[in-house]
Amino acid sequence: MSPPKLPGGPTQDEVMAVALFKLGVRAGDLMLDIGCGTGKISIAAAQMGAKVIAIDRRAEAVRFAERKAARIKVKTIEFSCAEATEFLSDDDNIFDCAFVGGTHGLAEFLPVLSNRVRRTIVVNAVLVETLQTAVMNMQELGIFLEVVHVQVARSHGIAGSIMFKPIDPVYVIVGKGSAC
Repeated sequence: MSPPKLPGGPTQDEVMAVALFKLGVRAGDLMLDIGCGTGKISIAAAQMGAKVIAIDRRAEAVRFAERKAARIKVKTIEFSCAEATEFLSDDDNIFDCAFVGGTHGLAEFLPVLSNRVRRTIVVNAVLVETLQTAVMNMQELGIFLEVVHVQVARSHGIAGSIMFKPIDPVYVIVGKGSAC
């Protein structure tokens, strides 16, 4: 029996590699993962030596990610079921970097998040609307750095040869934190 699937995930490996590179995760970092989904980004960052606080508004996503992390014995992730806006108002940590995979309420929580991150904020978006919201808000906050459009195609066999099938494109929006 195959493991259950979680809508919206997981992040494709190639997209994750770009996002993690742009985040600049370092050993000893405290990272926030908003909209952790399957936990793939959180787990990868933890394996790089970061302590991760991972939140998702969906209880089933948090349970899924917790089970996945436990299966591979990753213990430096603290999972929580929470809305980003509420979490940020209740938590007083300053983060080294933050990954945003869940963008519900992005315009509301991004100003607070920007003041709670020292180095880098990365937002992954598949919707053009989310891209626009993230870029406009980051520009207004004076933290926008760049957008990277990631389009990946993978080889598949066909008629004794190979062809490439694209996966959905992702926009990786990068901003700088403003916490001291």
